[in-house]
Amino acid sequence: MKIKTGDKVKVIAGKDKGKEGKVIQTFPAMEKVVVEGVNILKKHLRPRKKGDKGQRIELPGPIHVAKIMLLDPQSGKPTRVGYKQDGATKKRYAKVSGEFIS
Repeated sequence: MKIKTGDKVKVIAGKDKGKEGKVIQTFPAMEKVVVEGVNILKKHLRPRKKGDKGQRIELPGPIHVAKIMLLDPQSGKPTRVGYKQDGATKKRYAKVSGEFIS
């Protein structure tokens, strides 16, 4: 999977199309990622003790990796990701600008 935790991405499909955010968590086996502020789910919690109130918590859910694109670090536009050899190491680079991604 070419998207890593901490990358800035843009949603290109689905109900949250056009939103941008940072990748919080990745699930490579399922090909899904969790992006902050995208695919917000509501979880209902029961009261824990007598007299407490129940509550609804909003948290981001996973989204398929095909629905997001990495943002180019130089121009800020969505870009595809490639791999190049930089000395002895293999690094990711943005195909739009050709710049390496940290």
